[in-house]
Amino acid sequence: MADRDLRKAELERKKAKLAEMRKEKQRKEEAKKSDKTVVEVKKSDLDQKRDETSMLLQNLGLPEAVPAEVPQNPPSPKSSTDTTTSESTDKPGKMRQPPKLTTTQVALHTIQPKELIVYAKETQTLVIEDDEEPDEEEALAEGQNKENYAPAESTTTAQIPEKREPKEKLPKRIYTDSEADRASNQPEFLAFFDRTTRIVERLLHDPNADSKYIFADYTGEVAEQTIQQQTDAVRESRVFYDEHWSRNRLCSSLDWSPQFSELLASSYLKNPASEVDPHGIALIWNSKLSKTAPEYVFHCQSPVTKVKFAKYHPNLLIGGTYSGQIVIWDNRTFKRTPVQRTKLGASAHTHPVYCIDVVGSQNAHNVISVSTDGKLCSWSLDMFSKPQECLELQAKANQKSVSVTALAFPGDSVNNFVVGSEDGIIYSGQRHANKKPGISDAYEKHGAMVTGLDCHRAQSKMDFSHLFLSSSFDWTVKLWSTKNDTPLHSFENFGAYVLDVGWSPIHPGLFAATDLTGRLSFWNMNVDTEVPIASSMVNNGSEGLNSLAWHQSGTMLATGSQNGRISLFELGETLAQPAVDESSRLNQTLTEIYARLEEQPAAKSNLTRKYDL
Repeated sequence: MADRDLRKAELERKKAKLAEMRKEKQRKEEAKKSDKTVVEVKKSDLDQKRDETSMLLQNLGLPEAVPAEVPQNPPSPKSSTDTTTSESTDKPGKMRQPPKLTTTQVALHTIQPKELIVYAKETQTLVIEDDEEPDEEEALAEGQNKENYAPAESTTTAQIPEKREPKEKLPKRIYTDSEADRASNQPEFLAFFDRTTRIVERLLHDPNADSKYIFADYTGEVAEQTIQQQTDAVRESRVFYDEHWSRNRLCSSLDWSPQFSELLASSYLKNPASEVDPHGIALIWNSKLSKTAPEYVFHCQSPVTKVKFAKYHPNLLIGGTYSGQIVIWDNRTFKRTPVQRTKLGASAHTHPVYCIDVVGSQNAHNVISVSTDGKLCSWSLDMFSKPQECLELQAKANQKSVSVTALAFPGDSVNNFVVGSEDGIIYSGQRHANKKPGISDAYEKHGAMVTGLDCHRAQSKMDFSHLFLSSSFDWTVKLWSTKNDTPLHSFENFGAYVLDVGWSPIHPGLFAATDLTGRLSFWNMNVDTEVPIASSMVNNGSEGLNSLAWHQSGTMLATGSQNGRISLFELGETLAQPAVDESSRLNQTLTEIYARLEEQPAAKSNLTRKYDL
């Protein structure tokens, strides 16, 4: 009984399991049928869209896209049998299921194109409008070009067109016969027409000629205009004058500070109208300030004949006096009197000292002073009790002492020097020589006392340190070379005593000179050696100019008068600034001067040493 019950229970379980399997199978078949209907619906929608696309193409007149034919193989008996069998047996697992298609949303991305900046590069020039109207062909061509370039302009950034007001064209002036005759007879028109026709004629006959000769003006008008421009370039910018300290005093010397380029030192002699004031005065002026009073006022018991800044000591001012003493002032102290002075005695100077200079380098330099008794002394700024060395300058011809009135050192030399004397003779000498130091050579004399000496100091490609100038009471300025015993040239266009002379520090061929009439003259040897290229009369010629000093820049110059007035002149570029070829032009000028000297028999016999360019 028990076995039968167990078997019966087992059969019941199997029947229940089979029933569940049948139900599961039915559910699967129903699900497959529903999927098939969805695919058929979707296929019908796709066919509908294809039909609509075909109709659109037909309306536009375009051929229909022929769908690619899929080759269909004839069904084999086996496949048909299998299909029949599968359908008959109802086995859905062996059927080829179609792919599942789903609808998705497409994400659209917008990427902005990179901005290309285009601009037109132009040059602003002066537009000269012709009075004549443009031709029709040119107008048509211009319009066509604008049309061609219109698309290119549209690609660039939009620009707002400018509204230009139409310009009023001036009517052409028509000259009558009388007006034309009157204009053609004007001197200016005739001079212009004559000059231009000569230039055109030269070009037509010789187009390969040098422009120097093509545009040469032999009438002298261009040279006169250049001289007038250079004369206008000299301008008196200001005057230094103190009513108390400068009045009735002769300005004996001037010197610019090498450290502070705006400071100018001046020395003065005794005021004959005052017995209370000091006999000697030294003033320091500031050229950059508008104040009329001097920066510093220094006193001395003797008239100050020469003043010089200590080249390597910015606070010290050196002065030479009429009594023979050498004094030093220091602007760091509150004293107006000298802080150092030399002794009066046989070991130092006992005659007036008109010549002082500082020579040497930063670490080894000396103060050189020469008195009118022919005594040359070398001093150290650290010890003024006695000179380091003394020389007696005596002429070799008569063994007499040379009364020195001017002193100059050629170039950067500390040994060789030239001096001018009261008798008009110029001597050269050495401080240290193999045989005997002192005077070595004598040059041809001036007709009167030598008042000034200055050696060439402008830096250039060629060496002109052997050149020096001298001024004299004989109304002349002479050009010398240390290689010649006779003057190379004499500048004689002066109307009175020439009191001082000085080379430009930057221009190789330019120098300035002052005379007793109050005229300041500028000479450019590369332009003219007979007349000055520019001049200026100070204070209407009421006072003579006793001294001058060039500024280091070469664009300013100071002059000191016999009434104590100091005038500061500013020079224009046409006068002060040298051209590129000034050195070669000066060399050519010296060659011509020496050639003229060789043609003169008297001068040729006196040329003991050949001038070597």
